[in-house]
Amino acid sequence: MFRLRPESGVATIAVKVEGRVVHVPAGASAAAAMLAAGFRSIRETPLTGAARGPYCMMGVCYECLAEIDGAPNRQSCMIEVRPGMQIRRQIRAPRIDPTRQSS
Repeated sequence: MFRLRPESGVATIAVKVEGRVVHVPAGASAAAAMLAAGFRSIRETPLTGAARGPYCMMGVCYECLAEIDGAPNRQSCMIEVRPGMQIRRQIRAPRIDPTRQSS
C-alpha cells in the first residue's frame, strides 16, 4: 500500500516502530514511518476499538494519534522522526500515570 520512493542520495534515519527498526528519509513524520513499516492503522478508538489510520497528514483530523517515546496521544503526522525514536500504535485509551510530570 505505502512504499517509500527509491530516491538516491536521501539520508535515512533509523527509528523503531512496534519494536522493529525501520529506515525512513530524514524529515519524514512518525506517521510516515508507521506506514512505511507496513501498518495500515496507527490506533484503535477508545470506545469501540475501531482501527484508524492517518487521514489528513497535516494535523487536522487527529486520526494518527500514537505513542512516541513513551508519550501517548501524540499527533504522529506532526512529529519529525529522530534517530532512535520509538513509535508504537495506540491501542484504545492509554493508561495515564498520575505520578508522571508533564513536560
